[in-house]
Amino acid sequence: MKNILIVEDDNFMEKSLSFTLKDEGYKIDTAVDGEEALDKASKLNLDLILLDIILPKIDGFEVLEKIKENPKTKDIPVLILSNLGQKDDVEKGLKLGATGYIIKAHFKLEDVVNKIKEILK
Repeated sequence: MKNILIVEDDNFMEKSLSFTLKDEGYKIDTAVDGEEALDKASKLNLDLILLDIILPKIDGFEVLEKIKENPKTKDIPVLILSNLGQKDDVEKGLKLGATGYIIKAHFKLEDVVNKIKEILK
């Protein structure tokens, strides 16, 4: 069973993603801020991280940077799910090592599930 960490401070969004992905057969862990995300990323055996950018304590870009710098977590694929949809933000996320970037306003849950399946196959 694939293990996914959802890093999302919006409770509704986190619950929607968790419910949908559990339904698809994934094991889900969650983090509500950047510090918790980094802690869980280094402790859990993760197959994928779904990462929001606007987070309390440490923002998603910094979380991504630290995940990719850490030898223990650098190979975990990170899919950014954010409301930040400017070209600069998307480019920055991909340059820092994200596997993909989905803009929340433009996605349906099934799109996220399909992207996850694509990344994990």
